[in-house]
Amino acid sequence: MNKDIKKIAVLTSGGDAPGMNAAIRAVVRSCAYHQLDCVGVFRGLQGLIEGDFKDMGPRSVKNIINRGGTLLKSARSKEFRTAEGRRKAYDHLVKAGIDALVVIGGDGTFTGASVFMEEYDFPIVGIPGTIDNDINGTDFTVGYDTALNTVVEAIDKIRDTANSHNRLFLIEVMGRDAGDIALNAGIGAGAEEILIPEQNLGRERLITSLKRSKKSGKSSSIVVVAEGDQSGKNIFELADYVRENLDDYEVKVTVLGHIQRGGSPSCYDRVLASRLGVGAVDALNSGERGIMIGVANNKIVYVPFDIAIKGDNDIDLDLIRVADITSV
Repeated sequence: MNKDIKKIAVLTSGGDAPGMNAAIRAVVRSCAYHQLDCVGVFRGLQGLIEGDFKDMGPRSVKNIINRGGTLLKSARSKEFRTAEGRRKAYDHLVKAGIDALVVIGGDGTFTGASVFMEEYDFPIVGIPGTIDNDINGTDFTVGYDTALNTVVEAIDKIRDTANSHNRLFLIEVMGRDAGDIALNAGIGAGAEEILIPEQNLGRERLITSLKRSKKSGKSSSIVVVAEGDQSGKNIFELADYVRENLDDYEVKVTVLGHIQRGGSPSCYDRVLASRLGVGAVDALNSGERGIMIGVANNKIVYVPFDIAIKGDNDIDLDLIRVADITSV
């Protein structure tokens, strides 16, 4: 055990994700197991700046493993991007006697943590918590599996209406820069087309595909569109284009929005979050810093922040092939 670390703080930052509470629970109880003090930081990096801390023990995280959202709240902090803001955060950490920090969030959270760590030589490890699954070095992020299941369930229900009325539904899912949710949920729900930021297939190809589907005997169609897809300025403009060039369907649009972030986390996300939370405390105890705790091939891995946030997470080309073959 690292004798220099006696008190660890934990926070959640950026967009909330199902399973964040399970990760908080694991960090707090792992600290208790190793006889370390644990402090919860409310409202993410902004809470660091304002010193919004609360001591946490095993019973303070009871009955939260099944809850969506985050007990510690989350917030985006413009002030933390300034040197003055980070200085305030460091002063509060020192004043509270905190020796290390666990941050749960996505690439923005890790970027801020990395800058802070370099400026103040402060031990920090990260847990990937984002529904987008767009962090490098880990097979899955906390919240991704739950979001997928939420999207597939919603699409299944929409398909009932599509089939009943011979309609074409364009369904927008989250994924401004990454198409993982759209691609996997589209395959899982049997979508006829899937539009993602990583591949600009173009509107003409979409029309051709939908005409082919109609000719093959399909009476309704589902098109899953990641919010970052560039086929139109937005999904409503894309819908107008389809209406102008395809007379066979009544076109409807559904934007799933923040329903994808909420809800009770799946069993997979609860277990993943628990493993990563324990792994974060283990890493700090062994002297690690500046890393994200991930999972690769079902094993816990340590990924340097600069690799985790490098921003070129590749889409699975084999999945794209599967989507093309199964949508005929």
